[in-house]
Amino acid sequence: MIVAMQEHATEEQIDDVIEVMTEAGVGVHRTTGSSQTILAGVGPTAKVDLAQFENMPGVEHVHRISSPYKLAGRGFRPEGTIVEFRNGVKIGGEQVVVMAGPCSIENREQMFETARRVKLAGGSFLRGGAFKPRSSPYAFQGLGIPGLELMREAADAHGLLVVSEVMEISQIEPMFSLVDLFQVGARNMQNFNLLRELGQFRKPVLLKRGHAATIEELLLASEYILTGGNYDVILCERGIRTFETATRNTMDISAIPVVKKLSHLPMVGDPSHGTGRRDMVAPLARAAVAAGADAIIVEVHPNADKAASDAAQTLFPDQFDKLMSELKTIATAVGRTM
Repeated sequence: MIVAMQEHATEEQIDDVIEVMTEAGVGVHRTTGSSQTILAGVGPTAKVDLAQFENMPGVEHVHRISSPYKLAGRGFRPEGTIVEFRNGVKIGGEQVVVMAGPCSIENREQMFETARRVKLAGGSFLRGGAFKPRSSPYAFQGLGIPGLELMREAADAHGLLVVSEVMEISQIEPMFSLVDLFQVGARNMQNFNLLRELGQFRKPVLLKRGHAATIEELLLASEYILTGGNYDVILCERGIRTFETATRNTMDISAIPVVKKLSHLPMVGDPSHGTGRRDMVAPLARAAVAAGADAIIVEVHPNADKAASDAAQTLFPDQFDKLMSELKTIATAVGRTM
């Protein structure tokens, strides 16, 4: 259930409503927007009499949530969620943010050169995998925490934020101080134990859509994080598996406006994994921004053809520079900034 308070409701009135909701056995999640406080009640609400809340001082309206995702739904934060980072970068606002870097952290020279080029082109995040979930057990699996420390050093040297994938609960604490944004990959979208644990930490999470996941399943996965009290969740469309074989995946551009309508959470487009082809990355990145994506995440490597993983979908720095210029034009056309 959702209890929307009046614009000028007092803290005392809000506390009174929370107390009644709690007494009814309902878990309360509060969000305070620029003009209104929303109280989301999660739990056994079917037998709760909504009329008792409608008549309480300071309450504007009350309604039940019919969708299975209670906290990820647009009604919880009608104005939308903006995730803000320590250096002032915001995802979900007017600005379109770009995250770029190699699929895998390989060595110091690679990371520092990539960080330099990403910053120079106007990127905000340095991305890179320290732990790599690979289809083959013989493929490069990443450098682990030492690699992440290297990326952190390169990012700090160029004023960038860090996003990297966490694969299991035991990795959360050693990664916590080294990343600004935890990434949950497609293979772990429904790793509910990991999602629940990330909900207990106060660090933003980038949640990627699974290979064969519906939009509802993506939103329900985000609910596991949100119920823990971590509301800084960002969703990512990275392509799904279909019968088409011309590309590695089929990037569902329509998922971006659909999610923006159903949910308050920011949405990211990943055209690198969405296509698996270097020549398709720029067109899909442009389409994602035009469709309303709040950020783009792409793979960039100083020597893309020699990348340890995902070489076929990785941009060279000069290609990334050109893409950034194109995205700025499109962002302006749709009323955004870069």
